[in-house]
Amino acid sequence: MKIRAFLCIALLGLLVACGTGREAIPIGTPVAPDFRDANPVDFKGQRPAQYPVHGIDAARFQTSIDWSQARRNGVNFAFLKATEGGDLLDPAFTTHWRGAGKAGVARGAYHFYYFCTSPEVQAQWFIRNVPRSKGMMPPVLDMEWNPLSPTCAHRRPAANVVQDEMRRWLRIIEAHYGQRPIIYTTPQFYAENNLSGFNGYEYWLRTTAKSPGEAFPGERWQFWQYSATGLIDGIKGEVDLNAFSGTRAQWTTWLAARAHK
Repeated sequence: MKIRAFLCIALLGLLVACGTGREAIPIGTPVAPDFRDANPVDFKGQRPAQYPVHGIDAARFQTSIDWSQARRNGVNFAFLKATEGGDLLDPAFTTHWRGAGKAGVARGAYHFYYFCTSPEVQAQWFIRNVPRSKGMMPPVLDMEWNPLSPTCAHRRPAANVVQDEMRRWLRIIEAHYGQRPIIYTTPQFYAENNLSGFNGYEYWLRTTAKSPGEAFPGERWQFWQYSATGLIDGIKGEVDLNAFSGTRAQWTTWLAARAHK
């Protein structure tokens, strides 16, 4: 029994009884990722494997998630799609939000921004649908061009307009949740809107073909979305994979500082 207990602690890095392996893992306790990738990339420079804390993002496309199993397989955090524009709610948000929270997965909600609706309307729509939950990660503003929208696909304002609308949304959300939001973006959107000078916010960067250092030269990041083809036991189909930028200890410290009190 002593050997068994020792192995459990060494392999998982957490104080969980080893009898059934089904006990809830406390939120913020890091578990090493047991992920696969249907289309792995040989990144140059920075590599996902050098970061010990990983997670996912999920939306309606993830139709079935056993959150407890996913947590045991190293899903330490999950960014969950909540809203789009001023009137769209992701139909899976509530289910994912409750499931992740119950399983001890650090969870945060994100908003997909539309340029055909005012930032004030969009911020209020997000607030209406995302509860202020104890322990939640900061809200996320997802900034990328949307070529699939039937109404907003061709709306691409100038960079100064984009940044002004971002700041207006961010201020409202920070005031409501008491957390400075995180910004998610892509290399194209980042470059075309001069976001290298948009200071004061943490970044969650999407780059699945190049490392962050190559795709976003000189930019600091907190989360890196490095794959859209992840495979994790407990999750049906492929899922986006993400890495946290620091060590296990830094993850625990960051979450304690940034989680909703």
